[in-house]
Amino acid sequence: MARGEGAPFDRILLIYNPSGRAPALLAEELRTELGARLPGTPLSLRPTAFPGHGRALAAAEGGRPLLVSISGDGGYNDVVNGAMDAGGQAVCAVMGAGNANDHRRSTRTLPIIDAIVRGDVRRIDLLRLTVGEGPDQWSRYAHSYVGFGLTPLMAIGIEAGVKGRFTELLSVARALRGLTPLEITRADGARAVLDSLILANITRIAKYGRISEAGFPDDGMFEVVILPHGAKWRIGLMALRAVTVGLGVQTSVPSYRFTSTDPIPLQIDGEVMTVGAGTPVLVESRRQTLATLG
Repeated sequence: MARGEGAPFDRILLIYNPSGRAPALLAEELRTELGARLPGTPLSLRPTAFPGHGRALAAAEGGRPLLVSISGDGGYNDVVNGAMDAGGQAVCAVMGAGNANDHRRSTRTLPIIDAIVRGDVRRIDLLRLTVGEGPDQWSRYAHSYVGFGLTPLMAIGIEAGVKGRFTELLSVARALRGLTPLEITRADGARAVLDSLILANITRIAKYGRISEAGFPDDGMFEVVILPHGAKWRIGLMALRAVTVGLGVQTSVPSYRFTSTDPIPLQIDGEVMTVGAGTPVLVESRRQTLATLG
């Protein structure tokens, strides 16, 4: 049936990376099934052609589209930021098709096809990362988490290793050899030396790690998971706890601000980059900013 004037979206765009066999296949299967179950709704495939193209494709859409990213967390981050660039009127959803699908795993309530057909929109928070100040300042939204220190190294180690829970733990262990403590100055002026700092809007990251028991993606707060600098075995113990019993209840805040002392690695929804030395960093929760489906 066609989507009417009061429907949450008037057309569907399936955005995927054609260089991977799985996303392309899933996109075709989803188009076929949606065509059968929503025959009157305009539907199109939008393959990406270069890194960041998903953001550009999403940003170019006005009106009330449903943007479905058939990807992992990084691809979905592009689509979410494109939707925000366009004014935030789009509904966004993700069909997990990447190495890590943490957002989908943490927030799903229905199979994606059923969620689209039902069209029940809910709103969740986004994290807004702002790096620097003045003319060099830049910002980006995160749908799931922003991590500093160990988290980017874990991502690189997992991506390079063989897949599977045990082998990925070994990849993380190997990544620890390259870990350098990060020193930051917090908003109150206090200095801290850390091995890891994670600011998370979801309860699971790095595929298997349960970092929080109390986080909700729509409460205007996010969880702060801090690991002070210490022996490597403590980091290994934290990783083991995360994949078994979980890390328990964490501190929740609406914003977190610090200044880097040295260049530090940063990971935002699976995408790895670097923050320069002496750079102010601010992460804020933007409550119920993103319209999404189950």
